[in-house]
Amino acid sequence: MFGRVKSLDAILATAEKKSLHRSLGAFQLTMLGVGAVIGTGIFVLTAEAAQKAGPGMMVSFIIAGIVCAVAALCYSEMAAMVPVSGSAYTYSYAVMGEMMAWMVGWALVLEYAVAAGAVAVGWSGYFVGMLAHLHDYASYFPDIVIPAHLAAGPSGGGVINLPAMIIALLVTILLVIGTKESAAFNAVLVCIKVTALTAFILLALPVMHADKFVPFAPLGFSGISAAAASIFFAYVGFDAVSTAAEETKDPQRNMPIGLIGSLAVCTVFYLLVAAGVTGTVGAQPMLAADGHGLAPGSSDLTAACKGIGDQAVVCSREALAWTLRQIGYPQIGNLVGLAAILALPSVVLMMMFGQTRIFFVMSRDGLLPEALSAVHPRFKTPHVITIITGIFVALFAAFFPVGALADISNSGTLFAFAMVAIAVLVLRKTDPGRHRPFRTPAVAVVAPLAVLGSVYLLFSLSWYTLALFVGWAVVGLVVYFAYSRGHSHVGRGLVEVHEVDSGIPPQPVAPLPGGVELD
Repeated sequence: MFGRVKSLDAILATAEKKSLHRSLGAFQLTMLGVGAVIGTGIFVLTAEAAQKAGPGMMVSFIIAGIVCAVAALCYSEMAAMVPVSGSAYTYSYAVMGEMMAWMVGWALVLEYAVAAGAVAVGWSGYFVGMLAHLHDYASYFPDIVIPAHLAAGPSGGGVINLPAMIIALLVTILLVIGTKESAAFNAVLVCIKVTALTAFILLALPVMHADKFVPFAPLGFSGISAAAASIFFAYVGFDAVSTAAEETKDPQRNMPIGLIGSLAVCTVFYLLVAAGVTGTVGAQPMLAADGHGLAPGSSDLTAACKGIGDQAVVCSREALAWTLRQIGYPQIGNLVGLAAILALPSVVLMMMFGQTRIFFVMSRDGLLPEALSAVHPRFKTPHVITIITGIFVALFAAFFPVGALADISNSGTLFAFAMVAIAVLVLRKTDPGRHRPFRTPAVAVVAPLAVLGSVYLLFSLSWYTLALFVGWAVVGLVVYFAYSRGHSHVGRGLVEVHEVDSGIPPQPVAPLPGGVELD
């Protein structure tokens, strides 16, 4: 079960046989990382973090950022050493064996596909809010109100979140067209997004008041921990850069730049934006009669917000735009909302990009049907799995709330982070002589910190989210033993060799212990 290890040489050889076109440089990778990270977490989930931690969400951002920083250093070593698609799935296959690799790949569905749905829902909130403020731009623009039953899923009092579903399908079409085109489009959206956040910071920071930060942690450190586990979603996506390794020029140099550079840029923005929100309009949570904080997204919180006319940032679905309107900049607030509308699709794009590349590699390894790894003859993209992924993301976005999707996504991400950190440690012992273009500094400290930090945040999530994660893992095991184990190339003894060593296609060899004999 744990013996089916696919060597790093075999992984690299597989990529040679059926590879993707290398077209991305360091700048494009950094932009892809910033595009994937800055999104729903800061534009939307700021309100949820405030409800859980109050002004203490500043510490929540720092905790989540530290965990991501140590994980990024581990990812950088693995991505530079193994520059192929697949991210944590591929690394786990080389170190901990096939079943653990499958479980990591299965968990990454939560990170990417579910996260893409969450971002689409966040985009929908800004889009619906913007339509309601069109008249603020010019009197001849009418206010357009999308019916409530078409603007939210069942848990939000509606029937279907149609705007979220549509944006997911549009991004799917763009991803089918091509990687380079998607990256260029993404770079434009990143500039819009960074400009909007910069404008927010410049307007909000000068009018902050120190008394808005008191009490700093109204719900104690447990509230800060819970907010860190949720706001972790604001950082999810930097590792999506590693899934583009196979499409990167000079990946040994450019992958670490893209990973660490994008994370550094985003962390600075997050802390400044969180300070701006807290110091201007306040970030105190809505409390129940017994003094406990009301659960974000709950009907109790919705009722409490209606009681005060939604005049609190924790009640807003478009926190940054709402804040600017409250401090006397309604037009700029609307423009920030417009920027979110234009820019959040880039996050959906990167999440779906990461998901399709992981499925592509799992299919290439035989763990999923090989038809899924088909590459479009004109666009050179894995179009089959992209379309299938897009349909599922659209369904997630149509029927589930943003907070629930974000927390579920976090569970898969944290599991993958821990596995990558363990893989770095193990490979340092089992394969010390392999060339490492980037080496994780102080690995004996950094990698264990990444594991412990990921576990800490994982168990700071709600019991409901943890139960869903366990249920998803059980389903994954059923799929593995019902299909993937029997079709695995490694299990069947199909091991690739480098083309420079052999001019013939891969040949079957004796199956590994526990493998399935060829017909």
